[in-house]
Amino acid sequence: MNPHPHPTLLAIALVVFVQTPCALAKPTSDLVSPEHRRGAVQQALQLARPAPLAALSASLPQPFNPPGFEQADSEEVRALAVAQAAAATVATPAKPATDRELLVHIAARIQPSGTFRVGDSTFLLFGQKRLRPGDILTISYDGHDYQLELAAIDQSTFTLRLNQEEYTRPLKSGKNP
Repeated sequence: MNPHPHPTLLAIALVVFVQTPCALAKPTSDLVSPEHRRGAVQQALQLARPAPLAALSASLPQPFNPPGFEQADSEEVRALAVAQAAAATVATPAKPATDRELLVHIAARIQPSGTFRVGDSTFLLFGQKRLRPGDILTISYDGHDYQLELAAIDQSTFTLRLNQEEYTRPLKSGKNP
């Protein structure tokens, strides 16, 4: 047997000897003791508890529902009257005074679906209905029926006649899809 122990065994024994008291020791905490914290918790509870509110007297005005709040303000009534008068003026457009003005108003509402040509005759289409120059188109406008004559049809325009007035407008009303 060798009287000198192996150096590795000596190193292991030294580590175990040094580590054993550290493993048995109680770990230290960063927290303060419960007795020391109890005072801070009591103070926090007192600060978090709201104080009881005193009752308000009935004589104080109510800021969110003052008396007479539901009644209309005189300025609002005046502004509403002005707005209604302006709307009434805009809502009733001036009626056409002459045959020409009437023809322009009526023609703006006429929407043909297209044209087609057969031989020398050109037709203006309104769905299944086909009209050629000289045909009469009956239109109701503002509670009255008017007899409009289809005076002429070109490739991109058509002409309507009412009494002695004529008005030519494009086949498409100018509205872009």
